[in-house]
Amino acid sequence: MTSVVVSGLLLLVGFIAGQIGFGVVAEVFYALAMLAAAADVAVGTLRKLITGVLDVDLLMLLAAIGATLMGRVGEAAVLLFLFALGHALEHLAMRRATRAIEALGEFAPAVARRIRDGDVEEEVGVADLSPGDIVRVRSTERIPIDGVVCRGESGIDQSPITGESVPVAVRSGVDVFAGTLNIDAVIDIKATSGAGETLMARMVRMVEEARQRKAPTERTAERFTRVYVPMVLVAVALLIVLPPSFQWLGWSESTARAMTVLVGASPCALAISTPAAVLAGIARTARGGVLVKGGGALEELGAVRAIAFDKTGTLTEGRPTLRNIVLVADHSRERTLGFAAAVERESTHPLARAVVAAADGLDRIEATSSEVVPGFGMKGLVDGRSVLVGGRGLLERESIEIPDSLLHAADAASEAGRTVAYVAIDQAAVALFELADSARPEAAAVVRRLRSLGIRPMVMLSGDRRQPAERIASRLGLDEVRAELLPEDKITAIADLRRDQTHVAMVGDGVNDAPALAEATVGVAMGGCGTDVALEAADVALMADDLSRLPFAVEAARKTRAIILQNVFASMSVVVFLIVLGSLGITNLATAVVLHEGSTVLVVLNALRLLRLRDGSVLGMAQKEGESE
Repeated sequence: MTSVVVSGLLLLVGFIAGQIGFGVVAEVFYALAMLAAAADVAVGTLRKLITGVLDVDLLMLLAAIGATLMGRVGEAAVLLFLFALGHALEHLAMRRATRAIEALGEFAPAVARRIRDGDVEEEVGVADLSPGDIVRVRSTERIPIDGVVCRGESGIDQSPITGESVPVAVRSGVDVFAGTLNIDAVIDIKATSGAGETLMARMVRMVEEARQRKAPTERTAERFTRVYVPMVLVAVALLIVLPPSFQWLGWSESTARAMTVLVGASPCALAISTPAAVLAGIARTARGGVLVKGGGALEELGAVRAIAFDKTGTLTEGRPTLRNIVLVADHSRERTLGFAAAVERESTHPLARAVVAAADGLDRIEATSSEVVPGFGMKGLVDGRSVLVGGRGLLERESIEIPDSLLHAADAASEAGRTVAYVAIDQAAVALFELADSARPEAAAVVRRLRSLGIRPMVMLSGDRRQPAERIASRLGLDEVRAELLPEDKITAIADLRRDQTHVAMVGDGVNDAPALAEATVGVAMGGCGTDVALEAADVALMADDLSRLPFAVEAARKTRAIILQNVFASMSVVVFLIVLGSLGITNLATAVVLHEGSTVLVVLNALRLLRLRDGSVLGMAQKEGESE
C-alpha cells in the first residue's frame, strides 16, 4: 500500500505541474509515479517471463508501455496507479479472509499450569505437555490442551471449535478441547494429546492445507489464462497493424484502440474471482465449526444432491443406553439395577457401561467379587448374593430357567431392534434389560433441513442388524436403509448412488467408513469423535461431533458456488464489453482502466460477503426442531 500512496502523490504533483505549465516536470513526476506503482508487479512479471509464463499483469504493463510510447505519459501513469491501487485493495480484502483463518490458531494459550506432587502448580509451555499430565484451568481462562475433566464442574464456551456460543456444562469424565474458554469455575484436566495433536491444532493444519488446494473452477481459469494471454497479444498486434495497412484507421488511432483493448482484455478479475470466493468460504465454514479441505471439496459439496450416512456414531450417539427394564413380580427396579451395576463396573463392554450409567444417582452398591464370563457376560457376589448379567446363553450355561414373561419381552425387544441382557440373582432370573443406541437429538431436524435444501435421497449405510437400522431410519425420516454391510459393501453402495446422482456425500466417523468416505464425491467426517483414518479420508470435517453443522456446510458451499459463478460471469462480461467498445473506439484508455480495476475490486468484495453468511437460518432452525421433539 505504501508504493500506491507514493505513486498517487507523485501523480498529483505531476498533474499540478502540468496544469501550471511545467510540462517536462509533469512528465518526470508521471514517470516516477509509474515506477512506484509498477515496480513490484514488473519484477514478478519478469520472473514469470523468464520461466515462460505469460501473466495477466503483462497485459497491463504492455498497455502502459504502449501509452508512454504514444506520448500519453499521464494516461500511462494513471493506468498503473489504478492498477496498483486495485491490487492493493485486492490484497487487503484477501488479507481479511486470511485473518479469519489465522485467528483459529490464536485461541489456544502458550502456557499451562501443570499439577505435580499432589497439588503443586507449575507453569510450563504447552509444547512441554504430554498425554496423562494434569492441567489446572481457572475461570475465564482458555483450556491449553485436549483432555478429560478429572476434577470440578464448569461451563465451557466451545465456539472456537463448534461455532456455537451457548456454553456447555462439563464435569468429571467429559472431554474438553484446547482453545475453548472455561467460564465458571476451576477445573483439572487430564491431557489426552500432545500440543501438536489437539483438535484446534488439527483444525489449523487442515485449513492451511486447504488453502493450497485449488478449486476446479480456479484450475479451469488458470488453464484458460495460459491460452488466453497469448491470444490477446496476437489480437492486439493485429489491431495495431491491420487497420492502417488497409487504410481503415491511422497508426495513432489504431494503436490507441489496441492499448484500450489490451487493458480491457486483461482478465485480472477472472483470475482473482474464484480464489477470493474459495478463501472466504473456507474461512467462514471454519469459523462455523466445519473444516473443508480445499476449494475442490467446497465446490463439490455445493453440488451434492444425495447423502449417505453411517448409523452408529453419526446418526446415533454411538453408545447404547438402558431403555427399559422388565421385572419378574415382587422385584425392585432400583435394587435389581443396583446389583447389576455393581457387577458390571468391572467390565469395559459398552452394554455394561450403559447399565452402570443407568444406575448413576442410585445408592451405590459395591460387589464383593466380579468376573467376566468370556462371550457370555458377568457374574459376581453382591451383598452376599450371587448375581449374573448377560445373554440367554449365560443363564442356560448356569442351568437357570427363564420365565416366559421375560422370554416374550426379549422377543418383542429384538423385534424392535433392541439388545437384551438378563439379570439373575441367587440362581433365579429376575429381570430383562433392553438396551439400544439412541439417535442424536439433532439428527431428525438435520434430515428435515437437508430435505428442504433439495437433498434426496438420504440413505443409511450400516453394518448393524436390519431391525435396529430400520427403526432409527424410520424415526429420522431417511429414504432408504442398507444394513448388515461390510466396509466393501459400503463402497458398492456409494458407487450405486453415484451412478444415479453423480454428486454424493458420505457422512461417517469410524475406520470402517474410511473407504466409503474416499469413494464418495465428498466425504464428511465427524471431527470430534471421528477416527484419524476417517478424518484423513474425508474432504470435510464436522468439528466437535456436531451433525447440525452439516446443513450449514451444504448451504455455505452452495453460496460459495453461486458467488464463484457470479464473479466469473461479471468479470468476463466486463472483459467482452471493454474489448468491443475499445475495438470500435467508443471508449478510451482512461475509462477502460477505471472499469477494469473496478470489476477486479467488485468481485473480491462480492466474495467477502461469504464472511457475513449467517448460519442461524440453517443451524438455528435445526436445533429448534431438535429441541421440540
